[in-house]
Amino acid sequence: MSAILPVDIAAVQTCEVAIVGSGFSGLCMGVRLKQAGFDDFVILEKDRELGGTWRDNRYPGCACDVPSHLYSFSFAQNPAWSRKYPRQEELLEYTRKVADDFGLTPHVRLDSALLAARWDEARGLWRLQTARGELQARTLVLGLGALGRPALPRLRGLERFAGKTFHSARWDHDYDLTGKRVAVIGTGASAIQFVPEIAPKVARLDLYQRTAPWIVPRPDRAITAAERWLMRRVPGYQQLFRGLLYMQHEARVLGFVVDPRLMAVARTVALRHIARQIPGDAELRRKVTPDYTIGCKRILVMNDYYPALTRPNVEVITDAIREVTPDAVVDATGRERPVDAIIFGTGFDVADPLGGVPIAGVGGQDLHAKWRADGVTAYLGCSVAGFPNLFMIAGPNTGLGHNSMIYMIESAVTYAVEAVKTLRRRGLVAVDVKPAVQRAYNERLQRRLGKAVWASGCKSWYLGADGHNFTLWPGFTFEYRWATRRFDAENYDLAAAPATTTARRAAKEHA
Repeated sequence: MSAILPVDIAAVQTCEVAIVGSGFSGLCMGVRLKQAGFDDFVILEKDRELGGTWRDNRYPGCACDVPSHLYSFSFAQNPAWSRKYPRQEELLEYTRKVADDFGLTPHVRLDSALLAARWDEARGLWRLQTARGELQARTLVLGLGALGRPALPRLRGLERFAGKTFHSARWDHDYDLTGKRVAVIGTGASAIQFVPEIAPKVARLDLYQRTAPWIVPRPDRAITAAERWLMRRVPGYQQLFRGLLYMQHEARVLGFVVDPRLMAVARTVALRHIARQIPGDAELRRKVTPDYTIGCKRILVMNDYYPALTRPNVEVITDAIREVTPDAVVDATGRERPVDAIIFGTGFDVADPLGGVPIAGVGGQDLHAKWRADGVTAYLGCSVAGFPNLFMIAGPNTGLGHNSMIYMIESAVTYAVEAVKTLRRRGLVAVDVKPAVQRAYNERLQRRLGKAVWASGCKSWYLGADGHNFTLWPGFTFEYRWATRRFDAENYDLAAAPATTTARRAAKEHA
């Protein structure tokens, strides 16, 4: 673990709450803290600008696969969305507007990556080592997200490649792809968006596909001026529109969790999508038709991916990559394809929700080591036993395959804010979820996950190496909203503050 450097404790700033990350999770936490009357908090951001996922991912065609009016905060609805499905630029603009409108900008510390965190038992606070020095916080909230840490495959000879290489989440916009021979490795959510954008520009595009994704049509279109007028002017119209979208998406969980046989309907839609968009090439249809249960991996939504694959300058390659030479990619059959650039559309490192940050709890125990030994688990996706006053937003087993993550983020934030309020109101130094409570919760969770479509046998980023699903929520989102509606202090070990400390805090608040 990175060391917490010795400093003069009295000279280190102490805040009530430190939030890590300025994406949707961090901003939501900041807004709700302000609305609850808390102003003594900071938002630590590793980059030079805020924005999270939609700042990091700027590849051509980058967009969200959840409708705009659903992929937004309930307290900051936007009547001016330009399209049914939001593009990256508009989402980044939205997050920045939220930060400005709710007065969060003064709380954001840019270029302040969290390097290490250690719980100081004697003083009842977190000691944080950041890129700009040490900070102390009574409560630590992690809103790190998972779609900003690129996952790169280990390919023999890649270090010898003389051409250009980059990941979709680190797109090199200064590199002109026009007329280039390009190898794209991966066919996940990012690749199916940027492949149609670059295919018309490049001389040749070799698309290396390990597993074909299930893809359904994307009902995207521009939002009309009349619709935007209704959103702005008619009371309740946008809330109703948003509510109908929510119910439409929420119903999809019936096939994911309640009865996976219902996924047959989605499979039919996806197969028809392939047949309509690749009408004259049986071999290509075979290559892009998955051989696993639909929903076992993430279902993607796209309209122009399959047509891009039918272009004469595009080839879908299903043979594994044997090695990379200084100027080519060699597949498992020994065929060598010369390329000028390699673009990785290989997704993200979701196996580590902490983003590699060392975090030490009670007794110095390391959270990474704990998760390696016991599996990546948390109580309500928020708390981990032995790590007091630490809360995660969009933590383990809160991911979704059917609805908007913003709904889950707001739910977890409500829980964390209620915990902060409980600490202050009851004069507590620490709250630490009971190990038995966390264990029982996760046993129930895994029993439900065992019946879901994600356990139907495919290999996906939802599962750990041991088959443990540490990613997804096995039910309706309103179940999670109900579970996190209040902070259940009875499930935590509580440490009270000394009377003198409580009195000082009360006097400060009164003043």
